[in-house]
Amino acid sequence: MTGAIEARTSAEALAIALRLGADWLWQSERPMDEARILLADAVGVDRHRLPLLDVEDFSDAAMDRYVKALYRRMDGEPVSHIIRHRDFWEHRFEVTADVLDPRPETETLVAAGLEREFARVLDLGTGSGCILLSLLAARKEVRGLGTDLSEAALEVARRNGIKLKLDERAQFVVSDWFKAVEGRFDLIVSNPPYIAASEMAGLQPELSYEPRIALTDEGDGLSAYRAITAGAPGHLTSGGWLMVEVGAGRAEAVASLFAAAGLVNIATRPDMDGRPRVVLGQAA
Repeated sequence: MTGAIEARTSAEALAIALRLGADWLWQSERPMDEARILLADAVGVDRHRLPLLDVEDFSDAAMDRYVKALYRRMDGEPVSHIIRHRDFWEHRFEVTADVLDPRPETETLVAAGLEREFARVLDLGTGSGCILLSLLAARKEVRGLGTDLSEAALEVARRNGIKLKLDERAQFVVSDWFKAVEGRFDLIVSNPPYIAASEMAGLQPELSYEPRIALTDEGDGLSAYRAITAGAPGHLTSGGWLMVEVGAGRAEAVASLFAAAGLVNIATRPDMDGRPRVVLGQAA
């Protein structure tokens, strides 16, 4: 398809465009949903407003953008990279190839953090800043620090902080875990790379568009947790909490690392599918 859609009504034009997109994206898990998202982005409206479009909105330029987006998705590029954002928790975050694409299961970590009271929060490996900024947005007096090895990722996080008007309460610095971190925090959170190097070849192709450093530790998938649990006691306030996201089959091993570091009240939180997703522990 090239050029504007020929249709008598906006409803007919919408149906044609979405049917085309779903047909082209048949290999995706949610072809119609993805077609709806890409079409809305191409036309320049929120996807929930698609039924309110006029026939004229399905212009040559808009449909050319839509077709190009469909081709990119068919090549395996994540939807969030194509539209350059992802809705996470209660906000919309800019997403680029420099950061990990925020996923719904990571919201479990935000929810766990908000179960506790805290005045200072540290987010290790912050990426887009979605975890830290979601926590700060929910707690108006809290200040936070986000660290990452990638300056490019931190630039994305800073832009997200500015858009959410949280830049006065959120600081971002380049750091290898705790190396550039000073002081103590009531809450430390992290979604570290937890995919073992041996598992990388079996991942979905679209993950190749994300920074490898955010996916794997190039080892057994536990080295980041070893570094985090080793450094956390020296950066937690008395009674402060460490909370980390874990991948499939990692919860028990990570909980053991928490215990070895002297943390107490160790527990897990399941994600929406019932899988252990967050391990948390408290400084004695």
